[in-house]
Amino acid sequence: MSDAQVSAEYVVHAIRYVHRISGRRIDVLGHSQGGTEPRFALRFWPDLRPMVDDYIAFAATNHGSMPVDAMCVPACAEALWQQRYHSHYVDAMNSYQETFAGISYTDIYTRTDQFVQPNLDDSGTTSLHGGAGRITNIALQDICPQDLEGEHLAVGTYDPVAYAIAMDALTHDGPADPARVSPDVCTQAFMPGVDPTRFPGAYADALDTIASELLNYPRVAAEPPLRSYTLAG
Repeated sequence: MSDAQVSAEYVVHAIRYVHRISGRRIDVLGHSQGGTEPRFALRFWPDLRPMVDDYIAFAATNHGSMPVDAMCVPACAEALWQQRYHSHYVDAMNSYQETFAGISYTDIYTRTDQFVQPNLDDSGTTSLHGGAGRITNIALQDICPQDLEGEHLAVGTYDPVAYAIAMDALTHDGPADPARVSPDVCTQAFMPGVDPTRFPGAYADALDTIASELLNYPRVAAEPPLRSYTLAG
């Protein structure tokens, strides 16, 4: 909920650290705002780009979100200001080019996302275009056309279709290919590893935590200023 630029600087350190201890190019996954911070890092720290193989986004606010604009009247948390549609943070992250050579970008979204909009097609906020990266933008409904239950939190926590798309990207060269994802995932309730007996309580707790943060986190009247390094060209 605090300045996402600071959060992105932690991601810079994490990418360098994991690359160093693994001795190989690494994969970076992020949900919602967490999908923007690796891209902010890759934009302003060029040394990271050869370290990253795959970037996988789950309902990321890559171009901001229109519903957030109303949440910031008259004030909201710093990170919410930065998730508004075409905020200064978002525009800086997307400046010059959205993707970089050598990195595969898989952008997963749902057309029924209640929080990250517009996302009705691959011209929406999560999807990326241009630059030198290899890009695939995939809606859950591209795999399961009748999927009307996919919502924002589900995409990053338990949705089996989002999981299958991400695993396809992780286990193949390049970004995910929806043609390789079996339609059998459309009949599943959860991604692997989710305990259906514990899920209702855990999900309710997650929703309560999010609601509490949105209600109680300190609010400011304007977006945090961009860091000086974002203005250097």
